[in-house]
Amino acid sequence: MKSVLKTLMVAGLLVAAATASAQDFKIGYVNLDRVLRDATPAKAAQAKLEIEFSRREKELTDTAQRIKSASDKFEKDAPTLVEGERSRRQRDLVEQDREFQRKRREFQEDLNQRKNEELASVLDRANRVVKQIFDQEKYDLIVQEAVFASPRVDITDKVLKSLNTAPGK
Repeated sequence: MKSVLKTLMVAGLLVAAATASAQDFKIGYVNLDRVLRDATPAKAAQAKLEIEFSRREKELTDTAQRIKSASDKFEKDAPTLVEGERSRRQRDLVEQDREFQRKRREFQEDLNQRKNEELASVLDRANRVVKQIFDQEKYDLIVQEAVFASPRVDITDKVLKSLNTAPGK
């Protein structure tokens, strides 16, 4: 009986000690998706990309429409065309589509590369802000990925406020 009582007392003391030390531990959480969606630098980067790539995107859309129209016309005219003309027009359509697909792939690769560059810049700025908050407010741990986080430890609004008021790069 005495050993059970001693064990319970030791367990109680351990729980109390753990609770006391956990209260001294300061944790923060940053919702990175929200930062990348709502921060002024992230919105500016998105607008910059849209301006930079809008002309090429419009050209691709126009080319796709021209190819579709030519294909529809070919489908309509095919039964009345002689074999040589039908083969020539079909080859032309295939070549136009191949060229279009190549341009679309290049566009997508260029866009993805630029998005990654802009994202890296925004992430770098966000991480500097998080580090500044970490140092100023004496956090022990700040995480960016969590399954669940209490609003009590969520510092995303602080990060956004600092990012939105900080001068560029």
